[in-house]
Amino acid sequence: MSLPDPRHEILALIPARGGSKGIPRKNLIPIAGKPLIAYSIEQALQSRWITRVIVSTDDEEIASVSRSFGAETPFLRPAEYAQDLSIDLEVFQHALSWLRDQEGYACELVVHLRPTGPVRRVEVIDQAIQEMLNHPEADALRSVSVPSLTPYKMWRISDGTLQPLLSVPGLAEPYCMPRQILPEVYWQNGYVDIIRPATILGQGLMAGKTILPFITHEPILELDYRESIPAIEEALHKMQRGEWPEKDPVKKFAA
Repeated sequence: MSLPDPRHEILALIPARGGSKGIPRKNLIPIAGKPLIAYSIEQALQSRWITRVIVSTDDEEIASVSRSFGAETPFLRPAEYAQDLSIDLEVFQHALSWLRDQEGYACELVVHLRPTGPVRRVEVIDQAIQEMLNHPEADALRSVSVPSLTPYKMWRISDGTLQPLLSVPGLAEPYCMPRQILPEVYWQNGYVDIIRPATILGQGLMAGKTILPFITHEPILELDYRESIPAIEEALHKMQRGEWPEKDPVKKFAA
């Protein structure tokens, strides 16, 4: 494993609260022989760019397990930022403010790694960081992929009638058109997001106004339900054997 580039201070922040409705104690559930949280920690530690790895949690057990896999837990997240409806912005504002006020710490970029998506490759994370470093004008970078469904065929119900969610200039009924002639769209897939601290603390936003697209092509596997565990474990085993993915997963966005 190569040492991080000393010219850049890049923080990986892994949010992992103790509460979970769908799968109790989800962040600690064993997946292919390790707690779920371990995969995001290990990926961050193996990055050639990331210089510090912190887990933001409100839970002492998650904090202890995180430290055992090499992450830092310099604070416990306040309970008000660890509720079912808590938003990412609150979590990241708290972490960056605490590090600034208590340690005088500042970083160039924050890499957001969600523990519920353990099937990701370190080289892809590093490609995303490199892309962000190449674009100092960007407030953030978000990984996206082509969705299986187009929003141009989605509807709202208003006053008891269907109303199309989106319209297309020049097309009277886009919801009746072949997908191939509809505008191309992308879905934010949560593989990796990168944000400048000034976007979070200065603008009060998680993405800002100038957002780089980082297009990924490998399957996105999220642990939301126990039924997903076998597919995630199979993908992790394939990754360990060098069999994941079958094709090049990343195509850079062409401006």
